[in-house]
Amino acid sequence: DVFEQPQHVGHKKIEFHITTDIPAVLHINSEKEEKNGKNLYASTEEINNTGFGRIFPAPSSNDKMETEEEEDEIPSEFISRRDLEKNRLSREEMEKFSVFKNYEPGDPNCRIYVKNLAKQVQEKDLKFIFGRYVDFQSEVERNMFDIRLMKEGRMKGQAFIGLPNEKAAAKALKEANGYVLFEKPMVVQFARSARPKQDANEGKRKK
Repeated sequence: DVFEQPQHVGHKKIEFHITTDIPAVLHINSEKEEKNGKNLYASTEEINNTGFGRIFPAPSSNDKMETEEEEDEIPSEFISRRDLEKNRLSREEMEKFSVFKNYEPGDPNCRIYVKNLAKQVQEKDLKFIFGRYVDFQSEVERNMFDIRLMKEGRMKGQAFIGLPNEKAAAKALKEANGYVLFEKPMVVQFARSARPKQDANEGKRKK
């Protein structure tokens, strides 16, 4: 009886052969999978390589857009450069208006003179336009920014605006001259007589 058991093991050997056959099949399949896997990896690497090349330039262009927006000051608080350009008269159009006849910008300084303002214009409207030339984080620039809008008498519809420096005033003049505010184009020049007269009067008083 004890010796008969190994004969049964012989039957098990047949099973064993079957089990050895299965790994062989699995081995072939695994080789195929490896090949497929390599192809998958290769394709993903190719995608990554091409993808990285395409992905990287995109953020840089977005950064450019963001910096342009930042340079444009805060659009909600002050007018944007685009809006200024969009609502500004061209040189040909300016020539049709008598207010621009014999127009001269004047001698550069940090104060500008604005005329031909509509009745509805308020200081906040002028701040919205000219505030974009002031760095409000700087206390010095903030203090130098001054708007004097004349609403009565002969000076009605005119304003004097003090800006931080000559460069800011020159930029404001260039970009805002001819801007249509409440259906009237603004005439922007460098201020001439606002401060010199005051200084002259003060000099007389001292004498």
